[in-house]
Amino acid sequence: MNFPILSTLIFLPMVSALFIFLSKEQKNNSSATYISLFSSIATFVLSLFVWYSLDLSSPEFQFIEEKSWVNDYIKFKLGVDGISILFIVLTTLITPICIISCINSVKERIKEFLIAILILETFMIGVFCSLDLVIFYLFFEAGLIPMFLIIGVWGGPKRVYSAFKFFLFTLLGSVLMLVAIIVIYWLTGTTDITQIYEIKIPKEYQNLLWLAFFSSFAVKTPMWPVHTWLPDAHVEAPTAGSVILAAILLKMAGYGFLRFSIPLFPVASEFFTPLIYTLSIIAIIYTSLVALMQEDMKKLIAYSSVAHMGYVTLGIFTFTKQGVEGSIFQMISHGLISAALFLCVGVVYDRLHSRLISSYGGLVNYLPKYSFLFVVFALAALGLPGTTGFLGEFLVLTGSFQKNYIVAMLATIGVILGAGYMLWLTKRVIFGEITNEKIKNFKDTNKLEIFMLTTLASLVIFFGFYPAPLIETLDVSVNNLLMNYEQSLNNIKVVSND
Repeated sequence: MNFPILSTLIFLPMVSALFIFLSKEQKNNSSATYISLFSSIATFVLSLFVWYSLDLSSPEFQFIEEKSWVNDYIKFKLGVDGISILFIVLTTLITPICIISCINSVKERIKEFLIAILILETFMIGVFCSLDLVIFYLFFEAGLIPMFLIIGVWGGPKRVYSAFKFFLFTLLGSVLMLVAIIVIYWLTGTTDITQIYEIKIPKEYQNLLWLAFFSSFAVKTPMWPVHTWLPDAHVEAPTAGSVILAAILLKMAGYGFLRFSIPLFPVASEFFTPLIYTLSIIAIIYTSLVALMQEDMKKLIAYSSVAHMGYVTLGIFTFTKQGVEGSIFQMISHGLISAALFLCVGVVYDRLHSRLISSYGGLVNYLPKYSFLFVVFALAALGLPGTTGFLGEFLVLTGSFQKNYIVAMLATIGVILGAGYMLWLTKRVIFGEITNEKIKNFKDTNKLEIFMLTTLASLVIFFGFYPAPLIETLDVSVNNLLMNYEQSLNNIKVVSND
């Protein structure tokens, strides 16, 4: 295709943000809402077209766009494959849902809020399309700015503290990655990812470079023990901020492991696999236990996100087809389920302005539609068969058993603990005794809330029963990733032996 479809996909939200910025202020900011909603839906439709047009039989990057950016040193190079397209579609799906949620939850400066959301969407899509290390880094880090503002301006009472903690944790972790990118350019003479795949990084440099990238991805995932910024950020962020943070931003690091850590540094990836297994198991078990102790609904869901991302990192570093595909499926699944759970918290928070579990109880008596949807997402989060939550964890555990059955058995404990904290949360909020008389005056979910939640519930159940569209999209690209990993590892070992 001669048409720059990926550039259009990336910059359409930013152009819309510019239109909103230039539009005349209205009392209810209806023009800003309509423009942002229309552009985000158009971006989603365009991403579906890219997915539909993708040749799933080819492992190569497609829809390539390449233009010189800084002379011939850095190129603005874009492309997608079967792995990246799913994250792009997830991003473009979640964004309009966040914009719809703003209608009820954001009361002040909604025009500026929508601009921040749209700019953030541009950066997130750019991360998943980038085929140059510098361009990837710029998009990866630029996303911190609108998210920092979303938390710091529209967040809760401790929003400034949480915003700065989020910013500093993620920025400091990425400084080493920037140094690593400079070293890679010095070693290979290029920052083009596809060329670096062919050139290969020398074995003696791989461990340090892998650790430099890991310092950024571990914070962003987030892995234990650098996960402490996440609960604070979620608690203080507005509903839309929590949804984007959980559904998309956490997935950028998992995508980074797949796109950079494994193919660029295969020897180091194999060497540090025990470290990843250890940190993943700690994250799965420890943060699940912490989730059991939470009294704040958002904190509980935030800690559960750390546990679920533990399965993602575990699956990626099994280097098996089931493990890697399961980790990607788990990221897509968690994006849908965590987004829905934070939206559910936002629905009742808008009515009572409390996130404490003890403030609720007996909602099923007065909010039956809401309660039904909440239970669906809670069951999906604990991995009930027939939902996407089950398939992701099942594939990861299957891949783990092939590599290390002790690690797999320990990871299985997280499934039990996950059922514990999600059922405990559901019992107290939905089926517990009525402890707050204000609940009796609650109105059930409105049309917009029903639309958002049923959309996500339909996808969670549909792909839970019929995951073929996602797995078929991934299959060839994952096979190619693992084949190149094995070949690179063997070639380097042969050269070392000689």
